[in-house]
This record gives sequence, structure tokens and C-alpha cells, in this order.
Amino acid sequence: MFAKVYSCAVVGLEGQPVEVEVDISQGLPSFQIVGLPDTAVQEAKERVRAAVKNSGASFPMKRLTVNLAPADIRKAGPAYDLPIAVGLLLASEQTHGQIEGALFVGELGLDGKLRHTDGVLPMVSVARSHGIETVYVPFEDAPEAGLIEGTTVIPVPSLADLAAHLVGERCLQPYLAAPVAVDEEVTYPVDFQDIRGQEHAKRALEIAAAGGHNVLMSGSPGAGKTLMARALPSILPPMSLDEALEVTKIYSVSGMLPPGRPLVRQRPFCAPHHTISQAGLVGGGSRIKPGEITRAHRGVLFLDELPEFGMQTLEVLRQPLEDRVVTISRASGSLTFPANFIMVAAMNPCPCGWHGDLEKQCTCSASVVTRYQKRISGPLLDRIDIHVEVARVPYEKLAAERQGESSLVVRERVKAARLRQVTRFHGTRLRTNADMGAAEVRRFCPLDAPSQRLMQAAMRQLQLSARGYHRVLKLARTIADLAGAEEIGATHLAEALQYRPRRVE
Repeated sequence: MFAKVYSCAVVGLEGQPVEVEVDISQGLPSFQIVGLPDTAVQEAKERVRAAVKNSGASFPMKRLTVNLAPADIRKAGPAYDLPIAVGLLLASEQTHGQIEGALFVGELGLDGKLRHTDGVLPMVSVARSHGIETVYVPFEDAPEAGLIEGTTVIPVPSLADLAAHLVGERCLQPYLAAPVAVDEEVTYPVDFQDIRGQEHAKRALEIAAAGGHNVLMSGSPGAGKTLMARALPSILPPMSLDEALEVTKIYSVSGMLPPGRPLVRQRPFCAPHHTISQAGLVGGGSRIKPGEITRAHRGVLFLDELPEFGMQTLEVLRQPLEDRVVTISRASGSLTFPANFIMVAAMNPCPCGWHGDLEKQCTCSASVVTRYQKRISGPLLDRIDIHVEVARVPYEKLAAERQGESSLVVRERVKAARLRQVTRFHGTRLRTNADMGAAEVRRFCPLDAPSQRLMQAAMRQLQLSARGYHRVLKLARTIADLAGAEEIGATHLAEALQYRPRRVE
């Protein structure tokens, strides 16, 4: 007796169709699962056995073989419980029904009820692309699966309900997805008007948001660096539906999708502790999973106390900051994850934190200050477009009743600048000025004669590298976009140059 049921694996962030083949033959009772299953899949034998019995069916005491094809792809996680159970019921003729063109995904409890399963969104997405129009998923995962248009989603409370549905005794109603509100207003915990003073730093963050540039804030403790970093997502433009689906897919695979929120509409904000490992930051592990930089895709990655991070850990950021993707290679193969984020880093100027402060004395020697600042390599600093000094806020500004601009007002300016970039880059893969390469910089960032003279002088005095030269031009292009200017002027270039780092001798 034989049955075939369709399911899905998740490889990286993408789904991979899997055929679950179930064969029941005469022989000593046994239950074998083949096709590169991991421990969680092997343990499905006990979950399925108990779930079948507790759902009112009988478990066949014969030789059972389950094959997960293709056999050269490693199968991980408990999502195969439901298709294996359905295959056993079909092969043992305890249920019947039309399952051609249907996909089954879900983890079973011992009582036969279905539990939440990670990675439902990419599974349903790949099923739709392969012509599978009906998917059976756990009841609580139906809103997530319903994000894929053109697919009939059947929420399944338990294995017994599904068996009754297949034979026509009970009808499971398809999930009716509500229309996605593209212009839904998103609220953030920190608003720009909560920040007192720091006009220079807030201007730098506005430029970073408008062009997708990386920022390094340096200043004494308590100056507001962390607060400003947490306010940055509130001035970024709302995510489009495609961007929201990208982010939702990442969080679904990572098992971090917020309960009751099938679609992530808020820009991600990731703030890993400085003790994080390389695999935790960029991704990896025995079963390769996305890291913090991928979870910050389309949002903000905040690295507080930047010099406290391990030097090797920071160096792995160099390639993702340049290419906007991260490729993780292992002996078994390689996977590429998206990593298009704005990096905001914060640091104190010295170990005690008061170097250069006008009111508090620094206790560090000059050599200690230099050694502390040089924990961050030159190549990494060169990839950061905006370097800004954050001074302490005077009492008058802290106690003032007058509030600054709200995030809504700043966000409107950022949206206008982003719209100019979308128009400029129409027909290309680019979305923001920070995405430009050398060829695009030559095409979209021409300089007039006064600006060329200013840039020539800056190249000599600041000893800019070729990368630094291009990054200054991209930053100047963003400043011009915020000002509504068609061409880069000397004033835009001068403002961009002031954000370059001072060399540490």
C-alpha cells in the first residue's frame, strides 16, 4: 500500500517542494524515515504514532517506510508531521480524498492537535509558484499563509478534523484573508520630538534615513546616542508590501514572527549585545539560519559600544556593508541572505567615556585613548558614510518646554527625498543613493567646477580613499535630494565632507 503527499522544506529563506512517500508492507512492525531527516524529523515517528491513535484511527502495525524526496536535501524541523500522518492514513485506507495539488504543513501534538510551525510563508509562496493552489496549515498559521494571493488556505485544528474533512464528513472552511492595508499607519516607541537638543546629530540621522547611509555616533555617556538610534526607524518611509513580505519571510523562518501579527509592517530594529558571536551576527550554525544583519534587513542594525565588539566579529561586517547581502559557505553548500540595512553604531571616545568633554575630566592617557579608538579598523570606518560627534545636552535644552520636530514631519522630508531617488533610479536595481556603485556615482553625481575644486582639496587634506571619495559623493547626492536640488552644489558637498572621520594618529 502506497500514498504520496506533498509538503515543503525551507532552504535558507526559500521553500523547496518535498514529496512525502509512504509505503506500508508486510513484515515485522517498524517505522523508518529516510531522505536526510534531522533529529526533529526522526522524532516525528513518536509524535505521529501517538497523534494517529489519539485521533480515533488505528496505527498500522506493519513495516512502514517514509521517504522524503528529493533525498539530497536535508530535512529539518517538525513541519513534516502532518504530511506523514496523512500519508499513513491514506496508505492504510483509513481515509480517502482528493489531495492532488494540495500541500500539507504542520507539527502534531500527541493529542493530534496542530501547533504553530515556522517558515509557513516561504513554504506557501513556493507552493503557489509550483502550481499548488490548496495548502493545509495549522489553524494559527492561516493568517500568515493567507498573505500569498491566489492560494486557498485551509486552517486545520487537528488531525481528526482533517481526516473527517477529506472523507466529506466535516468541512473545513477556507481562510478568508483580509485585504492588506498598504497605507496603514505604524507607530514607533521613540519619536524624534522626544530628543532634546542634538540638532547636528538629528540632521545626520535624517540624511542617513533619506539615502540609506551608515552612521557612527561618538560622544560621552548619557548624551542621547542610544535614544537617537532607537528613534531612527520612526523617520524611515513605511515599508512597501513587497518589502514587508521580505521582512516577514525572514522572521517567519527565524521563528520570531510576533504572535497575532502575520505581516511585519514596522521597520526592523536589531540591537545585538557586544558579546554576540560571528554566527549570531551574520548567520550560520549547523543548520544555517539568518543572523542579526539579515533580521535587520530593510531596517536598522544598532551596534552600541562598538569598540567592545570582538574585532573579528566586526570585520565580518565589511562585505555585507558593501554588497548588501551575506553569503555563508559550508562544506555542504552555500546560502545567500539579504542584508540591506542601515548600520548605526555608537561609541564612547575613550574607556572612561569623558575624553574631550567640556565639564568632566578624562582619566585615560593619550595612548589608551588611541588604542581604544583603533579597535575599529580603518576599512570598516571607511564603509561608514556619516561620522558625527554627540556632545552632552545643556540644562537649558533639557528643561525647555518647546519640543522639536516630530518624526512625522521629518519622515515627510525623507519620503520626498526617497521619491526623487526612485524616479532617478527607475529601471535599475537601485533603491537609495547608498546602493550606488562606482559606475552609478559617475552617472548620477556630476560636480560643477567649484565643487570639483573643493573635492580636490578635500582629497588631499582628508587623504580619502577611492571608496571614501565615492561615499562622499553619494552622501552629497542625498543632501541635494533633501534640499530638492537637481545637481550637487558646493554647499551640499561641504556638508557631506564634514561627516568624514578625523584620522587617529
